[in-house]
Amino acid sequence: MSELRDALEEYLAVRRSLGFTLRLPASLLRSFVSFLEANEATYITRALAVRWAEQPRDAQPATWAGRLGMVRRFARWRSVTDPRTEIPPDGLLPYRYHRSPPYIYTDDEIERLLGAAAELPSANGLKACSYSTLFGLLSVTGLRVSEALMLDRTDVDLAHGILAIRRTKFGKSRLVPIHHSTQDVLKRYDEQRTRVFPRPATSAFLLSERGGRITQWSARYTFAKLSQRIGLRAAAKGHGRGPRIHDMRHRFAARTLLQWYRTGVDVERELPRLATYLGHVHVNETYWYLEAVPELLQLATKRLVEKAEEVDS
Repeated sequence: MSELRDALEEYLAVRRSLGFTLRLPASLLRSFVSFLEANEATYITRALAVRWAEQPRDAQPATWAGRLGMVRRFARWRSVTDPRTEIPPDGLLPYRYHRSPPYIYTDDEIERLLGAAAELPSANGLKACSYSTLFGLLSVTGLRVSEALMLDRTDVDLAHGILAIRRTKFGKSRLVPIHHSTQDVLKRYDEQRTRVFPRPATSAFLLSERGGRITQWSARYTFAKLSQRIGLRAAAKGHGRGPRIHDMRHRFAARTLLQWYRTGVDVERELPRLATYLGHVHVNETYWYLEAVPELLQLATKRLVEKAEEVDS
């Protein structure tokens, strides 16, 4: 093992001791060190760092910048013990973040997705039940996929229809009330899961067919494959391109706002409540939907014009 590779493993060990998981960064940085070794480099240089970061030529600039950022953090740490290390400066691969416009699933698309999930084969039948429940829950609650998968059985109050969301993206716990129809679906799933795994080894509410907690990778992969099967994504190797699992969250938020505007609800007053329900840190994140969904922008503009006319009259 080379000195540079030894240094990388030490760097990863130090960061993991601080609580970082580093699954993807570790894999990419090992690839970077292999790239350096293939180029007979014994220390990090800016030129090689950029060449490695831009290796996937068809990737987005944000991907290149992210890869270079991982190298930059490692290089800063490495420079303490090897002064030859060249630290890639900030802005070397600049990019402007463009938030992808939301895809608003139709009811028919959601039904077809859940139908396809319900047909997933498994030895004990739990895979189909788990994924149809997961995707259905995401579509009607707006939860992040990570939040749904991290639900423990004690977080799901089936008697009162309340979900306790913990360990969120920004560390903000919250309680999410659910509709009685969703409550009924979760009760049926709870019964099915208990029949298959009476004493599961994990506390997770949603289980894989092997009895463990469903991983985000598995959820996203299964979603992508089912989306290809029903025509939401073009058939391709891997995940392909098209509507994302996160767009279910966008669907919930956008449909809630559309319903409010159509029924005359005071959206300005209710928006902070929706932001809290969704777990947004700032209400501006919720306002984004007014700009991202054309129909919402039209309704918001119409509401402003009507208010202005009321004042003038």
